[in-house]
Amino acid sequence: MPATARRTIQVRQQERDKIPGFFSLEQAQKDAAYNNSEAVVDSAERLKDWECRSAACREAPSARPDIRYGDKPNNLFDFFPSGGDGAPLFVFIHGGYWHRNSKEIFGFVSTGPGAHGIDVATIGYTLAPQATLTEIVEEVFQALAFIAAMSSELGFDPDRIYVGGWSAGGHLATLSANLPMVRGVISISGIFDLEPIAETYINDELRLQQSEIETLAPSRNLPVRPIPVALFVGGDELPELQRQSREFTERACAEHLPVTMMTLAGRNHYTIMEELAAPDGMLTSALIRMIHGSATTG
Repeated sequence: MPATARRTIQVRQQERDKIPGFFSLEQAQKDAAYNNSEAVVDSAERLKDWECRSAACREAPSARPDIRYGDKPNNLFDFFPSGGDGAPLFVFIHGGYWHRNSKEIFGFVSTGPGAHGIDVATIGYTLAPQATLTEIVEEVFQALAFIAAMSSELGFDPDRIYVGGWSAGGHLATLSANLPMVRGVISISGIFDLEPIAETYINDELRLQQSEIETLAPSRNLPVRPIPVALFVGGDELPELQRQSREFTERACAEHLPVTMMTLAGRNHYTIMEELAAPDGMLTSALIRMIHGSATTG
């Protein structure tokens, strides 16, 4: 057996050993461990509510929906200005396990930051299986570079760009921490270890390659830039989601990286998002603190 193959097998076994019991579960149990929609009984109603609230945000006179950043159909972003020139920008990446949802559902997150003079952009990307995870990451990075280059036209401060995301979007946001234009990251209920994902129903659409599991998992590829990365997870979320955030934080802190984690008691995978949509929400407050902290540290 080639040495590279042996190393791959060894890495996979080491990762599996750190998740007691998961890989010995029956398939239905593995799927349930990551099925947020089934775990939250009113998840469908909440998504509909988000879509209605987001439609109102997109229809606001100041909003600029559907700005194109690439050639593919979903290569669009919505921009929600806060009303002042030179504002910081928060770029939000939607979730849906890389194969569901769209930016049109998530414009509602602009209301919290916008109330504090923070511009917001929500980006779309091609969904699996029409795109591989590698291609999705490339599109997100393309969007961030394009948006940064539009700072003069859109009126935000290019030196104060922060990226956040929910669920799969939290994974994509964390990967963006190494991009030079990003000053900080907020990951909400994110995914950091792809090995378990490959063994769930999610992979029916995502079709992960072993190379992607190894190179696109934040837990195996920690940020190299010393920018703040804040993780948030609901206390009522599935145990696997909580474990993912906890173990990523432990690994990053062991390398003395500025990564923090907070568990929000009483919040599940969906209700946690209200903490970003509300002007006085805990995630909104965390974003404000991050922006102010980055400004003082340069």
